[in-house]
Amino acid sequence: MKRRTILLTLGAVTAAAVTGGVLLLGDGGDADASARDGELPPATATVIRTDLVQSKTVDGAIDFAQRRAVRSAVDGTVTVAASEGRTVTMGQALYELNDKPVTLLYGPVPMFREMKSGDRGSDVLQLERNLRDLGYGRGLYVDTRYDDATEAAVKRWQKSLNRDTTGRVGKGDVVFQPDQVKVAAADAALADQVGPADTVLTIASTRPVVRARLDQTDGALTSSGTKVEVTLPSGKTVAGKVAGTVRPEAPAPGAAAAAPDGITVEVVLDGGAEAVSHEDAKAPASVKFVSEARRGVLAVPVEAVLALRGENGGYGLQIVRGATSGTGRADAARVETVRVETGMTADGRIEVSGPGLREGLKVGMAKS
Repeated sequence: MKRRTILLTLGAVTAAAVTGGVLLLGDGGDADASARDGELPPATATVIRTDLVQSKTVDGAIDFAQRRAVRSAVDGTVTVAASEGRTVTMGQALYELNDKPVTLLYGPVPMFREMKSGDRGSDVLQLERNLRDLGYGRGLYVDTRYDDATEAAVKRWQKSLNRDTTGRVGKGDVVFQPDQVKVAAADAALADQVGPADTVLTIASTRPVVRARLDQTDGALTSSGTKVEVTLPSGKTVAGKVAGTVRPEAPAPGAAAAAPDGITVEVVLDGGAEAVSHEDAKAPASVKFVSEARRGVLAVPVEAVLALRGENGGYGLQIVRGATSGTGRADAARVETVRVETGMTADGRIEVSGPGLREGLKVGMAKS
């Protein structure tokens, strides 16, 4: 398999170190040439077999996935504010407006109109499904038609909520969401006046995630499925992976849009909700993004790699054979330059491979 030197943003420092090693060691000459006694390297290092991992660690925070705002569809006064941290399911109130509950129902189609007898559409279909599942569907045939049976079911439901039994469902009566939600923030307090442009609460899914912000130059780490290691506030380490990026929140009407200063990603954890149980959600977590890993490869310090001259060029190592002093300097030793293929770099080491290269060999390098 062809090797390559990895030149990612995360590897920029170590890639530069390779260049530094070449400059310190100078010209490596032709591969397979033996060095004279006066050309012994100033220091040596050992070829080791190890795992190389390119990573970046940033701060993160425990949160819940898919945050989004819920805005009031009508003008009114908040008479019961949303309860932060509460999980709301089908048929339960998210908050109350003008002393009437605003109910969560399930479905992908948002509430975009008042629904009444004679209407047809996918929003009617999902309303009827909710009425049936909540136990108000006696005599109701679930379809896209808002007929007399639908109206009767709506009246039974309205009566249970202490609403006027109009048989109609107003825009401000319900909020459709795909599934149960968690109240992430109560944006409107008790007695606040709200209108169609005002956010009443912020909701999220009940799936816990860790949110972390990366630099704009770290786009390669934001790909869905990128492996992550999260150290939670308790000190426990949990594996996870990137679920996706999060769009910046839209600015308030009339406000200038802020320039993006990073990319926010959501990380799902192995173990789901159990992984973050009893964790302090307000304390920071540490998120380690792993961009690439090479397991069980031969590696040397980047300073050991030197450039080879000649028409073939490439990279090489000075293999030091014979006795060495306690300082690591080669004394009565023979030095042989061999050509190697280089791979990824991480933590000051670089992957190397080539004929005869093995764990435990001594290689020349610049004096530290």
